Amino acid sequence: MPDANSQTYSFLGPSGTFTEAALAQVPEAQGKPWRAVNNVGEALDDVVTGRSVAAMIAIENSIEGGVSATQDALARIPELRIIGEYLVPVGFVLVARPGMKLADVKTVAAHPVAYGQCKEWLGANLPAHDYMPASSNVAAAISLLETDAEGQPISPADAAIAPPAIVDHHDLELLAENIIDNPNAVTRFALVSRTRSIPEPTGADKTSLIVELPSDQSGTLVEMLEQFSTRGVNLSLIESRPIGDELGRYRFVIDADGHVKDERVADALLGLFRFSPNINFLGSYPRADRVPVDYDPRYADGVFIEARDWLRGLIGGEPEA
Repeated sequence: MPDANSQTYSFLGPSGTFTEAALAQVPEAQGKPWRAVNNVGEALDDVVTGRSVAAMIAIENSIEGGVSATQDALARIPELRIIGEYLVPVGFVLVARPGMKLADVKTVAAHPVAYGQCKEWLGANLPAHDYMPASSNVAAAISLLETDAEGQPISPADAAIAPPAIVDHHDLELLAENIIDNPNAVTRFALVSRTRSIPEPTGADKTSLIVELPSDQSGTLVEMLEQFSTRGVNLSLIESRPIGDELGRYRFVIDADGHVKDERVADALLGLFRFSPNINFLGSYPRADRVPVDYDPRYADGVFIEARDWLRGLIGGEPEA
């Protein structure tokens, strides 16, 4: 049963993950219980059931793009809202069991997003390696040290991609540092809860949506995008994900610059709803970088208000100025 008094925050564990580093940026979470979970589905289930007040989940990477597991999970649970976003610089090392040499590595374990960010390094240094997906990089690294009753390693992997601090907490062999292909990589995390309240606009906001196209007819995608472009709303993210019920059916994960209480964004959502009522509103929240949203003055709030007043006057028979 949901616990209305829960103050626990969930994150992808175990301790030491980038998700935990993102949660450390949330002032409200400090001093409250944190719960490490195994995957995004478990984190969101914690929120839905009330086990946790909120969950920190990875939503986008500057190299790999949107995290598909997160996008699909949010699409299936419409009652959740994003209440904040946080940026964490990403870096990786390659670790192994004590005594292992780089030349002996045949299988590498890692979270799929991390693996995608180290492909070039792995291709150059371990061209014949096999890849084993893991729920988290820290879990992959720790599993290298686990043994059965006879003292034999349980994990079939020889090495794992992990955050640099892993060697400070576990007896692992450091095989290589700075293995990430792009040293400027950043992962965007979202704090998700069940709240229905929307924070007031700050001028540096983002609105996230998941929208299903009403059909796969020619021009449908353009029609959806026009709801934003004709109101001067910039999209900082748009990615397609298959709905799964039949071939050719897609939903779109969208980040729009601005707040739902901004006139231009609100008008765009009204047009979007008329176009496709199957919309999952994920929330309006402050941008992590706090950079004010830049938009054409033609789409300022006052312009929309003036237009409505003009139309109201026409309908009411007021004399034109």
